[in-house]
Amino acid sequence: LIDELQRLLQPLGELLFRGPGSVWDGHHCFIVRYRSGEDLGLDMHTDDSDVTFNLCLGLDFTGAGLQFCGHMGAPNHRKHTMTYSHVKGSCVCHLGRKRHGADDISSGERLNLILWNHSSSYRQSDEYVKPAYHTEEGQPDPVCVSYTHDRDYGNFKPYPKGKEHFRGRGWCPRRDFEYEGFEPDGDEAPSEEGCAC
Repeated sequence: LIDELQRLLQPLGELLFRGPGSVWDGHHCFIVRYRSGEDLGLDMHTDDSDVTFNLCLGLDFTGAGLQFCGHMGAPNHRKHTMTYSHVKGSCVCHLGRKRHGADDISSGERLNLILWNHSSSYRQSDEYVKPAYHTEEGQPDPVCVSYTHDRDYGNFKPYPKGKEHFRGRGWCPRRDFEYEGFEPDGDEAPSEEGCAC
């Protein structure tokens, strides 16, 4: 069933995203659920996909918008670009390397079908293997910071309760690509190469 769904979506991927949207030959599909008292939202991240389709299955909910920021490695990768409001039966598609995160749900329950599409030919290209990485153009927008990935999260937001142990463990922005005046929010762990921030 998922193979057939991917086959039907392939022309759209090719039209919207030449390169990452071409010749899909793998996928990972799963359902996410957000509801009060459980998973409320999802921290800023990028996907392990070349192109992601995110279909809202419902149920009844308020809140839980999807925040989009820049593309990984771009000067604006931690700058807000848009807010998407889920509607039951609607789908949003985006590049896997586009930074995004789900706002906390305010009430109800939301289910989404997520389809990550992979292209092994694209993953062998220089664009994928050696992506361009640029110095950040300035401080990030607070909505775009990630407590799991960013070295300066605590300078823009307090760590969520129970997530304080992430302080000093981030790797974004990459060293030598920080915006002018960058300061980490704590003692830093050793540098990690190949971050997916």
